[in-house]
Amino acid sequence: MSQEVRAKKVGLLFGSFNPIHTGHLILAHFMATHTDLDAVWLVVSPQSPFKVGQEMLAEQKRYELVQLAIAHNDRLRALDIEFAMPKPSYTIDTLDELTRRHPDHRFVLLMGEDNLPGLPRWKQADRILAEHEVYVYPRPGVDATDVNAHPGVRVVDAPLLDISATFIRDCVRAGKSIRYLVPEPVEERIVREAYWRE
Repeated sequence: MSQEVRAKKVGLLFGSFNPIHTGHLILAHFMATHTDLDAVWLVVSPQSPFKVGQEMLAEQKRYELVQLAIAHNDRLRALDIEFAMPKPSYTIDTLDELTRRHPDHRFVLLMGEDNLPGLPRWKQADRILAEHEVYVYPRPGVDATDVNAHPGVRVVDAPLLDISATFIRDCVRAGKSIRYLVPEPVEERIVREAYWRE
């Protein structure tokens, strides 16, 4: 008698991760361990043609920082899938490509509640909501009760973390410590390579 194998349920956290910081990691690990997700994959957004310059670290360097940050956590994984996809990258296209590559997985979109009201304007938002669950996490200054939730949208009571990559870059430029704001290996790489200092 064959037993049906349950599809692996994977949360997708999209971001520029410029740089990845403790807030990203606490959220990703919380989602991977306090919900029904088996894992969380961090999808690094490619270099935007509109954000070229000192502020946006090159995509490969940002991806490497994510890899450093999660190296010892088997519930988290870094993805550079969008680097080779047509730009600008759209979430539905990435979901389609991941589903094609991993037909045995179910992908869940992880989203801050500040972004949820704009979801209906995303490319093929109806397909995203029809084919994938969306787990929404709290964001500072946003009231979850204002969210008109779709049946496939679940608000998760995750820790509220107000750490920004902008603040970290400003600290680096000012020569201030970023200890504990980012994992130690990430801090070491940023300092050694003088990211955001040139």
